[in-house]
Amino acid sequence: MLYQKKNPHGGSADKRIVLDFSANVNPLGPPESVVSAAAGALLHMDRYPDPCCSELTKAIAEAEGLSESFVLCGNGASELIYAFCRAEEPETALIPVPAFSEYEQALRACDANVSFFETLEEDGFTAGPGIIDAIKKERPDVLFLCSPSNPAGTLLEESLANDILHACEDLGTRVLLDECFIDLSDGASLARLVNDHPCLVVLKAFTKSWGMAGLRLGYCLSSDPDLLTGMSDAIQPWNVSGPAQAAGTAALKEQGYLEKTMELIREERSRLFKALEELGLRPVPSSANFILFRGPSDLSERLIPFGIAVRDCSNYRGLGPGWYRTAVRLAEENGRLINALTDIIKGSTNG
Repeated sequence: MLYQKKNPHGGSADKRIVLDFSANVNPLGPPESVVSAAAGALLHMDRYPDPCCSELTKAIAEAEGLSESFVLCGNGASELIYAFCRAEEPETALIPVPAFSEYEQALRACDANVSFFETLEEDGFTAGPGIIDAIKKERPDVLFLCSPSNPAGTLLEESLANDILHACEDLGTRVLLDECFIDLSDGASLARLVNDHPCLVVLKAFTKSWGMAGLRLGYCLSSDPDLLTGMSDAIQPWNVSGPAQAAGTAALKEQGYLEKTMELIREERSRLFKALEELGLRPVPSSANFILFRGPSDLSERLIPFGIAVRDCSNYRGLGPGWYRTAVRLAEENGRLINALTDIIKGSTNG
């Protein structure tokens, strides 16, 4: 847990907040079968969970079309990020920014020297081909990538991913590709590339896709057994609870649920983007279930009386005050956010 430290991420514990747009979780919540599976597992809470996550690992491998030996489960994706850094013990690292802050935090905890590739607003905060030159210049031990990117929601094109992987293989650079939002985006997973690229580790999570943020469940995929062994050795053996394992196994049988969710997200994302644009809030085109936008530097505080929280992105490296990220939620909820923003922006203009 965080000790005497402010939460640097989304997810508001403020009792004044009724609608939390700061966390990008499936707006439909978890399927009933997932809730039932987790609840059923509680009947066996007197037993230790399976330290090998056997049933869950088999289900993940089948869903991904990969060998079970390629799968390592964790207590959320964040645990696996830290395990990856402990296993690799990199001296140098490269991160395109803005990016999820836990990459840098995990690397700093291992005393790595971290360099940053700054992406630009006019490019939609995408890395682009310029990342190849940065890789060749910095020659990092590890490279962190994210698709769709957080907080911008942009996708990594497969052709660029292949170019990056070939460059990294030539340099002996390990690549961690974070795909935790891929199932709630317009993109397709690149996980199959681990078959041909031992340098690649793909990170995924049930947190966002299946509305399981409170259970903490993630996994990574790699064709390098030595890396996965090292990561496993960096984690305690009962890290994935029984309810989390049961819920994850049940979730993978509900692929139609994700398709239903994406129909909602595409429609509501377009509506929300248009509203933000009309209010002059400079949204960044997104392929994910969230939108990065720019607004007044005090917008977060001014939304509190409406009982609404968005993600203040001022602590993202490469952004700053006035940048925010909002989740795409249900139509009625998005409407309440639009109405609140309209009152704030038009009120400021009229005043």
